[in-house]
Amino acid sequence: MTTSQTDHPAADGARGPLPLLPPPPLFLLRPLLARIVRKVAARNPGMFARLGPHAGEHFLIDPVDMPFMLHLRPDPDALDFRAVGRRGAAPPHVARISGTFLNLFTLMDSEQDGDALFFSRDLVVTGDTEAVVCLRNALDDVEEPIAHTVAAMFGPPGRLALDLMRSAADTRRRREEAQP
Repeated sequence: MTTSQTDHPAADGARGPLPLLPPPPLFLLRPLLARIVRKVAARNPGMFARLGPHAGEHFLIDPVDMPFMLHLRPDPDALDFRAVGRRGAAPPHVARISGTFLNLFTLMDSEQDGDALFFSRDLVVTGDTEAVVCLRNALDDVEEPIAHTVAAMFGPPGRLALDLMRSAADTRRRREEAQP
């Protein structure tokens, strides 16, 4: 399924930006993201086998309501996860996964069904869908939700941030369910 960015329900800001503090500048995010991906990879080395021929491919994860995208190269020998500028500066990639930050967060927190998000068009996949399915399968093999692993890396402040994110996602979900 290919959908243009302007067809994405959140692309026009219809759901509004995430009501939290603005994200830090990219130069501060990059070492943090590198640390996170190394930790997740070290705890789950078998997930790379699930990628099959797509290990080493380049993916864009696009939180449409944030001022950056995430570039992921899940290669055990050249692992890369970094924040990149907005859409005009997108690096080459085989697939792009777009959605609101909270929808992408709930996927990483194992609280949301990716298929349901995809078919409701709250998650937009462009490019090589087989590669995305392999990436999803690899992430499904992760022992504990990635959001939990990241929160634990930062101790009590991380767990508090995770609780706040979960609360924001629950509030959004209840609001959407209440709409006709």
